[in-house]
Amino acid sequence: MFFTDKSDLCQTGKDPFIRLLWSVVRLMVRILAVLMTLVIIWGIFDVVYVLYQRMTTPPMYLLNINDILATFGAFMAVLIAIEIFANIVIYLESEMIHVKLVLSTALMAAARKVIVLDFSVNNHLQVISLGVVILALSIGYWLIRKDAARAAPEPPAESDAS
Repeated sequence: MFFTDKSDLCQTGKDPFIRLLWSVVRLMVRILAVLMTLVIIWGIFDVVYVLYQRMTTPPMYLLNINDILATFGAFMAVLIAIEIFANIVIYLESEMIHVKLVLSTALMAAARKVIVLDFSVNNHLQVISLGVVILALSIGYWLIRKDAARAAPEPPAESDAS
């Protein structure tokens, strides 16, 4: 399937030194989970601050398109942080990297970039490059979903006992 299992990569049961190194890595991943939680909390405060700042500048309680884009960017940054946290939790719980979740996180980050993209600053090659990246991520995500649907067992057919 589309998972990378740590035991296949390092064969943790065979070498005590490798087991020790994996223990250190798992501790660091736990620290990353705590730090990501702090980033999410900080990001939420940032969203509130951005909204407050935009709503209290004249004209009061009105948002122009730049204000809305800044707010969307702040929201998307928090959502991306939550997706990264989900990746970390899945890694800690199952010792696997779930490629579908990683691709969906990358798609969300690319979508955030599109939402806040300033066309007056970016040239056409940067926009085309971003489009190619989004297309590649979308195809990869579609292929993984297609493979997962093919590998999933089909539900039993209902009998027509009339």
